[in-house]
Amino acid sequence: MRICRVSVDGGLFFGLIEGLSEAGEIGEGTLVALLDGHPFGDLAPEGRILKASDVRFIAPVLPSKIIAVGRNYAAHAKEMGGEVPVSPMIFLKPSTSVIGPGEPVLLPWQSEQVEHEAELAVVIGRLCSDVPVDRVPDVVLGYTCANDVTARDLQKSDGQWGRAKGFDSFCPLGPWIVTDLETDAASISCHVNGEVRQRGSTGEMVFDVAELVSWISSVMTLLPGDVILTGTPAGVGPIRAGDEVSVTIEGVGTLTNPVVDRG
Repeated sequence: MRICRVSVDGGLFFGLIEGLSEAGEIGEGTLVALLDGHPFGDLAPEGRILKASDVRFIAPVLPSKIIAVGRNYAAHAKEMGGEVPVSPMIFLKPSTSVIGPGEPVLLPWQSEQVEHEAELAVVIGRLCSDVPVDRVPDVVLGYTCANDVTARDLQKSDGQWGRAKGFDSFCPLGPWIVTDLETDAASISCHVNGEVRQRGSTGEMVFDVAELVSWISSVMTLLPGDVILTGTPAGVGPIRAGDEVSVTIEGVGTLTNPVVDRG
């Protein structure tokens, strides 16, 4: 099942998307069945079924918090000059950093080195804490694509990551949530202007999804809609005004965002 969030006639709705192409792309026959309320419980149809071309897709969820995991791919840790941590290394991104598919990543004037980081995002489906590893599937709503945009020069100069990771528009999410993804070895890639920059597999993660959700929930209570970013493969690199950045995850789809200078 694919859960989306759309803007229709000035209103915001969750919906179920059907009729994607074999490549997981929107086509002429793609439909969105609007939901009455949110998807964090029993799904209730609103009644309207619309063509995908008649709605605007937005970020599939607006979390209370985004918990991101650093250095969760050994090759990326190496390219950053760091060691693989013995336990998950986490940091927070603000909800105000979230944008949806097609919305622009805004380059801040404070940075001269903004980079992409393609990631699998986990969307929490219910309030939970201290979740055992074997119960993690019970608290996960699904998965989506993410780009943990980072001002790399500020990350290095500040000595902590809050500013570098927290600018408005620095957390694109989408294009929808997939509820039944196999996360053991899903391919993940990032293209900039059609050129491959990152290519890896979720099977390369140091800590897998179940370990991450369990460990993080032992630190903080997770709320429905909260998002966990699971780390990025090697190959991170700069993005500049005029670029188009796409994150693709096998079984989910492709999240694409233009890059512009912040006015």
